[in-house]
Formats: sequence, C-alpha cells, structure tokens
Amino acid sequence: MTQFSYQATKNDGSKVTGQVEATDRSSAVKLIVKQQLKPFLVEEVKERNTLSFISNKKVKSDQIVIFTRELSAMVSAGVPLLRALTSLQSHTESQALKTVLESVIRDVESGSPLGDSLEKFPGTFSSVYINMVRAGEAAGILDEILKRLAMQQEKNATIRKKIKSAMTYPMVLIGITILAFFGLMLFVIPQIGKIIKDLGGPDAELPSLTVMMLGISGFMIQFWYIIIPLVVVGIIFLLRWLRTPNGKLILHTVMLRIPGIKTVVTKIAIARFARTFSALIGAGVAVLEALEVTAHSLGNVVYEKALLDAIPEVQNGKMLSAVISTNPLFPAIVPQMLSVGEETGQTDTVLVKVADFYEEEVDVAIEGLSSIIEPVMIVVMGGMVGLIAASVMLPIANLSQTIKS
Repeated sequence: MTQFSYQATKNDGSKVTGQVEATDRSSAVKLIVKQQLKPFLVEEVKERNTLSFISNKKVKSDQIVIFTRELSAMVSAGVPLLRALTSLQSHTESQALKTVLESVIRDVESGSPLGDSLEKFPGTFSSVYINMVRAGEAAGILDEILKRLAMQQEKNATIRKKIKSAMTYPMVLIGITILAFFGLMLFVIPQIGKIIKDLGGPDAELPSLTVMMLGISGFMIQFWYIIIPLVVVGIIFLLRWLRTPNGKLILHTVMLRIPGIKTVVTKIAIARFARTFSALIGAGVAVLEALEVTAHSLGNVVYEKALLDAIPEVQNGKMLSAVISTNPLFPAIVPQMLSVGEETGQTDTVLVKVADFYEEEVDVAIEGLSSIIEPVMIVVMGGMVGLIAASVMLPIANLSQTIKS
C-alpha cells in the first residue's frame, strides 16, 4: 500500500487536506470521493533526497517554458515520449531541471503516466500543468496540450516579467529613501545640531521642528542596537504573516481597494482566469475540476474565493456566466463573453480572446501605475529632504535675526 496526500473541498466549498492509503492513485481518488469530498490534488507521499528537494526549488519558469515547447515539438514529430524526455534531460543546461527529469524518466519507464510523474514536483509543475497533461494523455492529444501549455507558460512569464520590471524602479527609490533617512538622522543631523548649539549657545531656543528632529536623531543613535533588530524582525514577521491565509486575504483585499493598484490586480487576475480556464476546458477537463484548479492558480485569494463559491452553484445547474455576472470582481465583458461561449460551445476559444484583451490591458495598466508611482516617490523623497532642510534652516535664520538685533 502507498500513502497519498490530498487536497479537496467539501460540499460547502471549504478546503481540507489529508492522507489516505491505497494501491494506486485511482484507488486513492475513489477513497477520497467516498468521504463526500472533491479532490483537486492527489499525490504520492515519498521520501525526497536533499538534491531533489533543492532542484525542485530552483527550476526557473523560463526553463519550464523551453522544456514544454521542446517536448511538444518532439511529441508532435512522432518521437516516443520516453525518448523525448531522455533527450531533453541530457541536453538541458539546467542542473535543477536535469535532476527533476531523471525522476520523471524513471517513473515513466516503470509505467507511470507522465501527469503522475510530474505531480511529485509541485514546486516545479503547477496543478494546472499537471491536470492539463493528464487530460492530454487521457484524450490522446498530449502534443496539442503541450502546445497550449507552452503558450500559457510564456504568457504568464511575460506578465510576471512586466510586473517585476515595473516595480524595480519604485523599489529602488524606496530603498534609497530609507537609506537616505537613516543616513541623515544618524550622521548629518547630529553634526548640524552640534554646530547650531555651538553658535547659539546652550540656552538658545530652537524651533519645535528642529527639536523634534534632533530628538529622533538622538533616540536612534542611543538605541540603534535595539531599533535595527526590531526593524529586521518586524520585516521578517510581516513577510511571514503575509504568507498566511489571513495575511494574504487582508493584503489582497486592500490591494483591490487602492486606486491604480486595483486596476492592475483586477486585469491580471481576469487574464489568468480566462487563460487558465480556457486551456483546461480546451484540454477536456470537466468544468467543476477546471474551476477548482483555476481558482487555486490565480494568485489572488479574493478571486480564488469567488470562483470556489461559484462551484456549488454551477454544480446545481447554473451557468458560470450567470453566477459571476452578479460578482463585482468580474467586469461585465467577462460574463457576457463567457455566455456567448457557453451558448455556442466554444468557451475555450472565447476566453482566449478575453485573455488576449486583458493581457494587453495589463501592459497599459502597469505603465499607468509606473507613471504614477515615480512622481509620488519623488515627492516623498523631496518632502523628507525638505523637512530636514527646514529643521536646519529655521534655527540658522533665527540666529541671524538675533545677531542683527
């Protein structure tokens, strides 16, 4: 008997995880279904060596795109799957991917389906990827599914790169601002404060702004060994908390309420939904399973919950377009286009057009957000420098007035 871990949903849409013992994956799925659960991820529990674990974490998305595209071309050309995998494994320049493919090849040689072999590396191959490969194997159209996957991977990678590129400059400005603040408060303000006191004498009355800045500077110099660890620990704690379900929910909810950011987040989520759902439906995956997998691949908890909440209604006979039409998270064009696809039986084709449209809109939205962030950060930096300059110039102006009188 083999141990299988699973992720599933109850009838009320809540998510559960657990483990079952079965002879194979199909038997494990049947056991889970008997518990009145709907599994969307079932994988064999195996001991992994350190090398495999490390390689699983280091395979880059670009390498997966190239692997998928090459595997698709070779399978389409009639090359047997095992031979194609062996060839790609021997020629790949990524040591991490090479290690992953070694395990996949061993499993395929022993008779395991490709989808089950890939499922052992969830950090490398997403649930969408695995489910589409399984659907392609079951329908005998693996080459066509791999083409769809390669295209989807490329689109996702392009969006990620654009987001990173757009956020690089603001993050650099934020880093410079923080460093400049600490540098001024720790090194510049104390020296200027000393000069002012030397000129005005110990009894000189300083403006409240100057007193406040000197107080902050003195506090930071005196307790730097407490402040720096607290800041570091606070950042680590915040980053870890943002990875928790509650942290993600609060962060994503807040992002959907901030003008500018809301537009980008919405368009990215809709583009991913349309692209992923259309790919799964086109691959022959059942609607409910496609919704389940799509929900967990959006990268936004708010949209994930919206799709998971839609599953029971779709299961009860409602059209997906009718369900999401009442949800303000989805722009009106999405349920309208989806309704057309449902009526004509071309849901995947229609959603591809929706995905293309919103991916183009993502470019425009990111450029707009970048154009807003840049002047805002410049104003913040200018305000900080201006505040410090004012705290220095005010006492100097007061001293010059005293000397004149």
